[in-house]
Amino acid sequence: MKEQEMADTQLIRKIAKIVDEAKASNATHLRKLKELSAVRSKSPSVRQFSVAFTKTLTPLFQILKRTATVERVVRFVSAFSSARDPNDTSASDEFLEEFLKFLLVGATAANKTARFRACQIISEIILRLPDDSEVSDELWDEVIELMKFRVVDKVPLIRTLAVRALSRFVNDSENSDILDLFLEVLPLEQNSEVRKTIVLSLPPSNATSQVIIDCTMDVSESVRKAAYCVIANKFPLQSLSIKHRTAILQRGLADRSLAVSKECLKLMTDQWLVKCCNGDPVQLLKYLDVETYESVGESVMESLLKADLVKLHKVESIQQYILRTSANEGSEGDSADCSVSIRLMEPEVSLYWRMVCKHLQMEAQGKGSDAAATMGTEAAIYAAEASDNNDLLDRILPETVSDYIDLVKAHIDAGVNYHFASRQLLLLGEMLDFSDATIRKIASSFVQDLLHMPLEHEVDDEGNKVAIGDGINLGGDRDWAIAVARLARKVHSAAGEFEEVILGVVQELARPCRERTADFINWMHCLAVTGLLLENAKSFHWAVEPTELLQSLLLPGAKHVHLDVQRVSVRCLGLFGLLENKPSEELIKQLRISYVKGPSPISTVACKALFDIGMWHGPQEVDRALGLNLSSQLEVDAMPSDPVNFSETDGASNIKLVDLLYAGFTTNNRARALENDENESVQAVLGEGFAKILLLSEKYPSIPASSHPLLLSKLISLYFSNESKDLQRLKQCLSVFFEHYASLSENHKKCLSKAFIPVMRSMWPGIDDNPGGSSYTVSNMRKHAIQASRFMLQMMQTPLYARGLKQRMIMVVMDHQKS
Repeated sequence: MKEQEMADTQLIRKIAKIVDEAKASNATHLRKLKELSAVRSKSPSVRQFSVAFTKTLTPLFQILKRTATVERVVRFVSAFSSARDPNDTSASDEFLEEFLKFLLVGATAANKTARFRACQIISEIILRLPDDSEVSDELWDEVIELMKFRVVDKVPLIRTLAVRALSRFVNDSENSDILDLFLEVLPLEQNSEVRKTIVLSLPPSNATSQVIIDCTMDVSESVRKAAYCVIANKFPLQSLSIKHRTAILQRGLADRSLAVSKECLKLMTDQWLVKCCNGDPVQLLKYLDVETYESVGESVMESLLKADLVKLHKVESIQQYILRTSANEGSEGDSADCSVSIRLMEPEVSLYWRMVCKHLQMEAQGKGSDAAATMGTEAAIYAAEASDNNDLLDRILPETVSDYIDLVKAHIDAGVNYHFASRQLLLLGEMLDFSDATIRKIASSFVQDLLHMPLEHEVDDEGNKVAIGDGINLGGDRDWAIAVARLARKVHSAAGEFEEVILGVVQELARPCRERTADFINWMHCLAVTGLLLENAKSFHWAVEPTELLQSLLLPGAKHVHLDVQRVSVRCLGLFGLLENKPSEELIKQLRISYVKGPSPISTVACKALFDIGMWHGPQEVDRALGLNLSSQLEVDAMPSDPVNFSETDGASNIKLVDLLYAGFTTNNRARALENDENESVQAVLGEGFAKILLLSEKYPSIPASSHPLLLSKLISLYFSNESKDLQRLKQCLSVFFEHYASLSENHKKCLSKAFIPVMRSMWPGIDDNPGGSSYTVSNMRKHAIQASRFMLQMMQTPLYARGLKQRMIMVVMDHQKS
C-alpha cells in the first residue's frame, strides 16, 4: 500500500515538474508534451495517470486571475488532452474521456472559479480536438448538454466560454438545437463580449443572416465589428439580398466608430469589390440597386474615391457616350458637319461619373485653397495637384455645353427607364462653366424646356387625368425638382436672375389658371413650378408684386374642386408665408380654414404650414395678422382637455393659433386619422410641431409657461397611446425629443414634474372619463400608464447638459426648422 502511495506521489511530482516547466514559456510546450506523453506511456495504467494528473491540476481550479503563467498552463493542459499519441492512440482516447469526466464535475461546481476553469479547458479541448478522436457518444452528449446549460450561467465569462465550446457543433444537423439556443439568447444577452462570441459562432444561413445584420446596430463597438467580420468571411455578396447589402453598407460606412467603419470598408473593398466585382466600382453599384438606394451608392463611391480605389483609365470619360459621325469625309474636325449620336448610360454608370466628377472638383478646389494659403514649394505642389484634377475633370466632362444638353435630352427622351440617369446628368451640370454669354443663352433655353416640361399623367377608367408621381414637385419627383433648380441657379447665377426666370415661367403657366381654362394637369404643373420658385427664393425682391401670385393663383387653388390642386396650393401658401416679412391676413385665414374644414390630406398640409409660419414669425405675429389680441385659453391653468370645438368654428374666428392647433389633438385626428394611412397625419404633424415649440420655448415667450406642462402631458400620452403605434415618424421624433428635453433646462424638469399627475390621470382606466372595458383592456391600460410613469422618472434623473452642448442642440433644432 505504501509502495502504491509512493508511486502515486512520484508520478504526481513528475507531472508537476513538467507542468511547472511548461508554464515558463510557450516555446517549451512541444518538447514538454512529448515528455508528458512518455510519462503516461510508462504509467501502470491510464487510470492511475489520470488520477495523478487531475490531482496535480487541482490548484489551477482555485485561481480566478488570468495571469500569463496560468493561461500558459491552461493551453498546455488542453493541448496535451486533445493530442493523440500516434504510438498509443487508445491511451490518448481513454485519458481524454477520463479527463473530460473530471472537468464535467468542475463545470457543475457551485464555485464560480472552478466552473470558469473547467469550462475554459473544455472549450480549449473541443476547439483543438482532431476529427479522428474517439470519444463515446454518451460522454459527448453530456458535455454538450452541460455547455448548453452554462450558456445561461450568471457569470458572463463562463457564458462566453460555453458559447465558444459549442461553436464547433453549431453546424451539425444533429445539434440544431444549439443554433436555436444561440438565436434565442443573443437578443437577451446583456454582456457585449458574450454577444460578440455568439455572433462569431453563428454559421451562414438564411436563419442567421438577418440576425447578424441586425448586430451591425449593436450598442457595442466590438459586436458591430464582429458582425462585419462574419459577413465578410461567411456571406458572399451574391448570397445577400439587395436590402441586406445596402443596409450593411449604409450602417457601416457611417458608423461613429472608426474601427467599425474601417471593418465595413475592408468588407466592401477586399471581399465585394475585389473578389466579386473584379475591382470594378460600376459592377459593385449594380449589386446595390442605386435607383432605389441612391444615398448608399453615393456613400460607396465617396469611400472608394477617398481611399483612392477608383482607377481612371485614359480612355474612360463621359465623352465616350457622345459619338460624332462626320457627314462629309473631307471635312474632318469641322463640328458643323458632324452629327451627334448618344449612347445611353445605365443608372450605375451615371451615378459613378457624377460622383467621380464631384470628387475631382472638390479636390481641385481644396488643393487650390491650400495653394492660396501657403507659399513657396508647398504652394506650387498644391497648385499642380489642383491643375491635374481640373485637367482630368475637363477630360471627363462633355467637350461643350451643347454636347452636355444633347446628352441629357437623349436620356430624357428615352423615357422613364432612364429617368434616374437623366437626373444624375442634370446634377452634373453644376460642374460646367456658363460664364460665356452665348453658352449661357443655350443653357437658359434648355432650362426653360425643363421648366415647361408637362407633368406625366394617365387617364383613369372614368376619363379623369391622374398625375404620375408625388403630385407636388416638378416632374412628380422631389429629387428631380432639386436637380432642375440647382442647374437653373448655376446657369442664372446673377443676383435675382434665378427668381426672375422661374417667375416668368410661373406667370406664363398661370395665365390659363386665371382665365379658368386650365385643366387639372395645367394647374398641377403651374403649382409645381411655383413651389420650386418659393422653395428656392431668398426673398420677395421680384419684378412682379408677390401679392399678385397670391391672389391670382394660390388662394384660388386652395379652393379648387380637385383635392390634389388644393393640397399643392396649400403647401405653396405655407412656403409663401415663410417669405413674407409679416404674414398676410388672407393667407392665414385660408390656412386656418383648410386646417379646420379640409379633408385629412389638406388638413395635414395646412397644419404643417401653420406650424412653420408660426415658428418662423412667432405665434403672436400670426395672431396679429388677424387682429387677435386675446389671451390664449392655454394660459388658464385649469383648462378643459378640448378648449376649441372644430364643429363650432370655421377656422377664421377669434381663436388664437396655438389654441386652434392644440384642438386638433382631440377633434381633428380622432375623426380623420383613419382617412390617411401615411405617416404624415395631422396627429404626427401636431406632435412634431409642439415638440419643437417646447424645445425652443425660450424663443416663444408669447406662449405662456403655464401651458407647457399641458402640452408636454399631451405629447407623453400620445407617445404611449395605441393610436400612434403605426406612426413611425411621430414615434421617432418624440423619442428624440424626450431624450433631450429634460436635459436642456431646469425649467424643463419642473415642467415635467407638473405634467406627471395629468399624464397619469389621462392614462389610468376608470378616471377622467377614461373607459374601462374588459380585464384585459384595463390591464393593458395600466401597463401603459406604469410605463409612462417610469419613463418620466428616468427623464427626471437625466443630468443637465453643459451650456455648450445645450446651445448646439438648440441650433440643430433651429436648422431643421429652417429646412
